[in-house]
Amino acid sequence: MTKFILRWAINAAGLYAAIWVVPGIEYLGVWTGILWVALIFGLLNALVRPLLKLLTCPLIFLTLGLFTLVVNTLMLMLTSAVGQSLGFAFMVDGFWSALLGSLVISLVSVVLTLFVRDELKGK
Repeated sequence: MTKFILRWAINAAGLYAAIWVVPGIEYLGVWTGILWVALIFGLLNALVRPLLKLLTCPLIFLTLGLFTLVVNTLMLMLTSAVGQSLGFAFMVDGFWSALLGSLVISLVSVVLTLFVRDELKGK
């Protein structure tokens, strides 16, 4: 359970950083709503992303993994669409904003995971 909460907090921090840094990504709600958007983001990454990576495996292989950035971008755009349909004011303006946002989220996730690596491993 602790691993889930840490992963959720890391996703929330990454989304907050993307909202703060990327001009095309906005959230117009209370700060606790970011936690719900992070939950949506985590669920979509756990359920949809593996299927999407399986379907695009030849492109990922052909581009030496760079197409994974496009998959991450699509996941952020999908999070925006699902979040808006559920009533959260999380908006991503377009592909390039989503691409930059996915890079920011990935960078924040890598840095924060380095700090909590032992807790995520279960030690």
